[in-house]
Amino acid sequence: MKVRAILLGLVMAGLSAGAAAADPIVIKFSHVVATDTPKGKAAEKFKELAEQYTNGAVKVEVYANSTLYKDKEEMEALQLGAVQMLAPSLAKFGPLGVREFEAFDLPYMFDGYTALHKVTKGEVGQKLMAKLEPRGIKGLAYWDNGFKSLSANTPIRSPEDLKGKKMRIQSSKVIEEQMRELKALPQVMAFSETYQALQTGVVDGTENPHSNLYTQKMHEVQKHMTLTDHGYLGYAVITNKKFWDGLPAEVRSQLEKAMAESTDYANEIAKAENDKALEAVRASGKTEIYTPTEAERKAFIKALLPVHKKMESRVGAATIKSIYEATGFDPASF
Repeated sequence: MKVRAILLGLVMAGLSAGAAAADPIVIKFSHVVATDTPKGKAAEKFKELAEQYTNGAVKVEVYANSTLYKDKEEMEALQLGAVQMLAPSLAKFGPLGVREFEAFDLPYMFDGYTALHKVTKGEVGQKLMAKLEPRGIKGLAYWDNGFKSLSANTPIRSPEDLKGKKMRIQSSKVIEEQMRELKALPQVMAFSETYQALQTGVVDGTENPHSNLYTQKMHEVQKHMTLTDHGYLGYAVITNKKFWDGLPAEVRSQLEKAMAESTDYANEIAKAENDKALEAVRASGKTEIYTPTEAERKAFIKALLPVHKKMESRVGAATIKSIYEATGFDPASF
């Protein structure tokens, strides 16, 4: 009987070990925007591909719209290992001491997606990602959202029209300086709180790619929007480095493939989604959309280029120069 009991115990232990071995690796992927934004859709695409390519060895749980963590909380949660993956906007690395990423926030730094991708898909982008590793963070990819427009409850035709306006911004010293250069009053606020702040008049306006503006219904509480394309909003998909390095090599390779494909998907849909959202805002009739003339656009560029020089000490003159060289941008031409 004793032998049978021991054998039965060993069999049961083996079954338990087998069950434990079969438990999937869980990746909690937290982000702060809606599921139907470019980032939200790309996160769902990564979930689909990751689970497919690992044959169920990995389970990805996507938490959208700040349901798990808000802007200010998520980075600490990742470093502590409470979540395994984030896609924060590039401005979020400044508080970690990696201020070079704030170069992406500089106004009129990129003249469209072609110029942008020379950086995010090139050597400059990879060098920036490497600076995260001493903070326990592994950079996996850059995901586009789009170029930003300014909105308010009064018309915006020139830089002077922003004077004295309380403008909601994400936490970024560069964007703060941008608003000050326009004589506006920057108000740092969590993305999830912006609609109510606009609705109640706590702030007068904001800046957003069109997909964010539309999916958060901000157009319902903003009477005017001007298509300035003055700044870029993008994301770095990041993971906890210890978690990533601890994955089996085969699984890591499969996840890298899933990330590469979901990145292509993210960047393909970003412009299309923003164009679609802009048309939806236009069709709503709630917001008057204005396209600046070439002269008006140049006036905005001229007004905001001093921010580049002012931020050299923070972002790094060498970083700014490397982006100029990668994109062919010449600020002296304005």
